[in-house]
Amino acid sequence: MSEIIEKDNSEIRIKKPKWLRVKLPTGENYRKVRSLVDEHKLHTICESGSCPNMGECWGEGTATFMILGNICTRSCGFCAVKTGRPEEVDNFEPGKVAHSVKTMGIKHAVVTSVDRDDLKDGGSEIWVQTVKAIRHQSPGTTMETLIPDFAGNWENLQKIIDVAPEIVSHNLETVRRLTKQVRIQAKYDRSLEVLFRLKKGGMRTKSGIMLGLGETDQEIIEAMEDLRSVQVDILTLGQYLQPTSKHLPIVEFVTPERFDRYREIGMEMGFRYVESGPLVRSSYHAEKHLF
Repeated sequence: MSEIIEKDNSEIRIKKPKWLRVKLPTGENYRKVRSLVDEHKLHTICESGSCPNMGECWGEGTATFMILGNICTRSCGFCAVKTGRPEEVDNFEPGKVAHSVKTMGIKHAVVTSVDRDDLKDGGSEIWVQTVKAIRHQSPGTTMETLIPDFAGNWENLQKIIDVAPEIVSHNLETVRRLTKQVRIQAKYDRSLEVLFRLKKGGMRTKSGIMLGLGETDQEIIEAMEDLRSVQVDILTLGQYLQPTSKHLPIVEFVTPERFDRYREIGMEMGFRYVESGPLVRSSYHAEKHLF
């Protein structure tokens, strides 16, 4: 159980448990990645999403690149990425990302993006060019693309299928009941449709769910079953951490033991790989998901 601390009559907060403590980022590899990100003015979900694993991943020379800028057109209740009117698309961005992947010697690159509902193509063309640029500059590098739902425009989704990254990920994020609250402009069934179409197109698929937003044990298992119903291969389960006081509050901290149990349940359901733990994020240990 999470320890609850009462601050006053109107505000209650939950004390962060010891299993969520992370080390401060240090080391030569971390400084190298930091330098590259700053030099090329790259956006990473590691920073924009306030990921707790940034020190560990950057220390190992890996980062998750975020394309199409760092301002999202959606306003999800859980996400630390800025929301608002995005800047113009940088057509040189695919080359910049590819150059950094090559310079860092990355063997498995993870790329994600903000939602660009302001664009007719949803940003799909920049996605295509980024995948092609990485393959051109680093032919031996495999890729995972963590994509948006493209607002249900299946022609834009098909562009991703056509360039065929090794893994294509799209996060369900939460259970059906909480979707409208957590992912304001998204739809639970539309996300399942995205994953279904990706699998039908021959992709190796992946999805993730955050825990601690008030979902029940049964709702979590039902969401896992829904993902298996569209033949998702890889599942990640992690603890939701509130980025700021303006974001959705944490309802509970899920124990490592419960995460272990969900991993076992997921493997029994037929997922080929389940990454489950308090600090797990979509791209955490992504290189292990190639199997």
